[in-house]
Amino acid sequence: MPSVVSGRSPGDSPQFQNTCFGCGAANTNGLQLKFRIEANGTTTASLVPDARWEGLRGTLHGGIVATLLDEAMAKAVAAKGHQMMTVELRVRLHAPARTGDQLQVTGWVVSDRSRLVEAEASLRSADGRECAHGWGKFLQWTKPGHENTGPRNGGSDKTL
Repeated sequence: MPSVVSGRSPGDSPQFQNTCFGCGAANTNGLQLKFRIEANGTTTASLVPDARWEGLRGTLHGGIVATLLDEAMAKAVAAKGHQMMTVELRVRLHAPARTGDQLQVTGWVVSDRSRLVEAEASLRSADGRECAHGWGKFLQWTKPGHENTGPRNGGSDKTL
């Protein structure tokens, strides 16, 4: 049975900010996405975007499309037990994503090399048409106040 990830995850899962624009339950101006995590680590969320997020009339703004893809990939990365941040994001728009329509965003990990994880995501309309596809790279992050002790700063290659 899939689990649901929203503003905060239980147990040892990474903690997501409750004010996150993409998934934060406390962010009333945000998307408030709730992701299902499948056993294979794929993440999926459904939404019906409204006019607040339009670019052209009736069409979801490209920046919101990119955010949806990034969120889906980030949740797939987190589902693998990583605490990482997006360092590269590429988006290809295939067809307009319409406001008022049911949309589904799905993310999955394609490469996991410990410090660098690569993921992909797809945004689809209710009829299965792919509106956009995204590719992302994610790097391990350190908590605020922890210095970068990676190889370029005289530390080991085990930290960023």
